Amino acid sequence: MSAVQGSVTDEAMLETGATTDIIGYRLRRAQLSVFQRFLSAFEALDLRPAEYSALALIGDNPGRKQTEIAEILGIKRANFVALINGLEGRGLTERRTAPGDRRANALYLTKEGERFLARARKVQDDFEADCIARLGGPKARDTLLELLGKLC
Repeated sequence: MSAVQGSVTDEAMLETGATTDIIGYRLRRAQLSVFQRFLSAFEALDLRPAEYSALALIGDNPGRKQTEIAEILGIKRANFVALINGLEGRGLTERRTAPGDRRANALYLTKEGERFLARARKVQDDFEADCIARLGGPKARDTLLELLGKLC
């Protein structure tokens, strides 16, 4: 069982095993910690995790439909439209009519978006290296990703 020291007025140990020994609880705490560090790392770029992921996917898959990118990211359509509106407003992405489907939008990075993504990828590489170091190296990273994949 896990326990933490109580407050100054309460000398008894606080039993935390009912939460800290639960996979979902630990995953959520880890997610919050990683996201806080991500936000700090990307603060100068004013970039959130979902925005980085969208830019990276669009950069690697220019011309894919908006709905495809949203689906891969697991973002609801309305929320993704707002995300893309924001990126487009910053001059990083553009929508064009999808070839063969005039009702759909294909997504592309602008020239500024390509330059911005190159800077963001450098920040991401440094951030990822820090996460890997915290885990104990590449082998631990690979093990973690394998285990997380089993939960998906």
